[in-house]
Amino acid sequence: MQTNVPGYPRIGSNRELKKANEAYWAGRISLEKLQMTARQLRRQNWETLRDAGVDLIPSNDFSYYDQVLDMCIMTNTIPARFHGLKATQITASSPELYFGMARGYQKNGFDLTAMEMTKWFDTNYHYLVPEFDGTQSFELAYNKALEEFEEAKALGIHTKPVIIGPVSFLLLGKIKEEPLQVADLLDKLLPVYISLLQSLEKAGATWIQIDEPTLVLDLTPQQQALFQYAYNKIAAVLSSAKLLLTTYFGSLQDNTALTLQLPVHALHIDLVRAPEQLERVLNLIPKHLQLSLGVVNGRNIWKNNYEQSVALIEQAIEVIGVERILIAASCSLLHTPYDLDLEELTPQFKNWMAFAKQKVYEVVDLAKILSGNQDLLLVNKAAMQDRATASIIHKPAVKARLAALTAADAHRTSEFTIRQQAQEAVLKLPLFPTTTIGSFPQTEDIRKLRADVKKGVITREAYDVAIRNAIGESVQLQESLHIDVLVHGEFERNDMVEYFGEQLEGFVFTKNGWVQSYGSRCVKPPVIYGDVSRPLPMTVEWSSYAQSLTRKPMKGMLTGPVTILQWSFVRDDQPRADTTLQIALAIRDEVNDLEKAGIRVIQVDEPAIREGLPLRRADWPAYLEWAVKAFRVAVSGVEDATQIHTHMCYSEFNDIIDSIAAMDADVITIETSRSQMELLEVFATFRYPYEIGPGVYDIHSPRVPTVAEMTGLLEKAVQLLPARNIWVNPDCGLKTRKWPETEQALRNMVTAAAQMRVAVQQVV
Repeated sequence: MQTNVPGYPRIGSNRELKKANEAYWAGRISLEKLQMTARQLRRQNWETLRDAGVDLIPSNDFSYYDQVLDMCIMTNTIPARFHGLKATQITASSPELYFGMARGYQKNGFDLTAMEMTKWFDTNYHYLVPEFDGTQSFELAYNKALEEFEEAKALGIHTKPVIIGPVSFLLLGKIKEEPLQVADLLDKLLPVYISLLQSLEKAGATWIQIDEPTLVLDLTPQQQALFQYAYNKIAAVLSSAKLLLTTYFGSLQDNTALTLQLPVHALHIDLVRAPEQLERVLNLIPKHLQLSLGVVNGRNIWKNNYEQSVALIEQAIEVIGVERILIAASCSLLHTPYDLDLEELTPQFKNWMAFAKQKVYEVVDLAKILSGNQDLLLVNKAAMQDRATASIIHKPAVKARLAALTAADAHRTSEFTIRQQAQEAVLKLPLFPTTTIGSFPQTEDIRKLRADVKKGVITREAYDVAIRNAIGESVQLQESLHIDVLVHGEFERNDMVEYFGEQLEGFVFTKNGWVQSYGSRCVKPPVIYGDVSRPLPMTVEWSSYAQSLTRKPMKGMLTGPVTILQWSFVRDDQPRADTTLQIALAIRDEVNDLEKAGIRVIQVDEPAIREGLPLRRADWPAYLEWAVKAFRVAVSGVEDATQIHTHMCYSEFNDIIDSIAAMDADVITIETSRSQMELLEVFATFRYPYEIGPGVYDIHSPRVPTVAEMTGLLEKAVQLLPARNIWVNPDCGLKTRKWPETEQALRNMVTAAAQMRVAVQQVV
């Protein structure tokens, strides 16, 4: 019996990689300094896993930005628009090309948009979407996997290289030219993968982990055939290295027989998300295949229930024997914080939790328990019992309010056409109204302000004055730019979920619980440990102050219940639907209080509603029913004249557009610029009845889009949507941007909207 960790966090326990990346981008440190930081982080990770006693230690799970982007660079999957830039580089691994593909590139005579970004399955991690066209040719342009295997080997640590499988790599990308087929691309790609695998085998790799997470999705027969074809080709050329085919985030279901027939040496399955699949796998498993059992949760922070995990492992041992078992985390620990030892939580909370480092030891502990160490099992049982009986978790009043919900609580008073007329009469907005999504740049001074008031360095009164000044300046700027619906800038907010969680009961917060969202963007998810309620108003004071500074409409900005759920570490002792509805009732109270305070435009962001969608279509209806209900419960207590907005970003939601419409929001703003308005294609067939703001510029890139670029996107939108219903806005909040680029981009955006008003009126 061996122990296996599919992957480990890479940002550093103190976000060292984030800080080094951003310093490099800003020109404050050299490439050599950035690379030195990366080497230190890799070494720390490898040594942590070695010292814990893990048998299969991952390498090539590190990335400066994103593992899918890394594979694009390795295989020469470079979008056509970057070919000119690539020609100016010395190597395929050049940081100019690498970070340019991730963030966009606007210098040295180039103006290149970044690659599209979307959610990694149903997580809050974002990956860069590979792009394929008819000119695509593959080559092993940069062997990062071999480089990092050799790096670990030089330290005396034998690792298991991790690579994204060829079929999943292609299926997770986008084909940009219609005649092109995945099968054609696979034929071109496989020789590159074979060269990569052979290089690792020659270097002495005994295990190679190939991630094929798309095996837990609904696949067509043609897609299923791609796996058989690819792995037969790969198996034919490898002689000594063992392939560990890794799946996660769900069940193999109808792909089980296919997967078990693939010529690999071991299969990893996720028994946290899908414990029910174990029986089917054991019934069909061939005699030669080893089985990696993902029993330690790689996506949440609760301590593993050893008794439950041991039962699953023993079930497998009974069928295939102990020598064919690998005990593992369910997926890469990328989605969990580094180290619980760095936290200052109460002993009770810490006794319920495990971060990435602790989860590594849980994997090893389970192997020890199965080898006879019952003391570890007894200590774990005590922790499980303490959490199950803790009085701080359950609040009778919250449960009673949830039980009293009626159908009427999830419906607005009037249908949209009536509401739209009432809102037009009150708001008096022009055609193509302009707005932003909510946040403005969080400068170093603003972040220091929040840190200083928490530390007691400045008084609360001084902090409030400074925040009011920042709000005032942002209002003046928006008015000078002639933006139509303003925002207060969210300067008081550390994070769109954490800020609300800090003011809701049932949440607890970490000090260093950072996880990577994308690139250098890290979030510190709250922990929902108990029943949720809102003791006091959370945003009314700041929104009311901002509204007092202008006659233009000021948006109240809230985060929706599904997003708060998805972007938190959620309690696992009750259905997620119940937790979401508890949050929805808390948000409902805030929405109603904003309206009473005179805020007539209220945005309740739900960027995670698509992210939460189950991976299998058969499971969609149940999820969408409670997710849509939660949003409607949160916003349905207002009058017709109060305009409800929602925002969604970096998610493909065309396939659930009817459920998006069922949310009954008056206005939805969405990300569309990176995909060049591709997300709007659904409106050619689906008559969306509400107003919509298709984002006209990418805020995750530092480049400033031109007026013509944004006007071109709006012209595409007008072909699919009524001009009366179109808003003009960025893709997402502007928190991560700098002020000069923000101001210029917004100025261009307002100009584009003005030009569209003229153009549409001339046509009429």
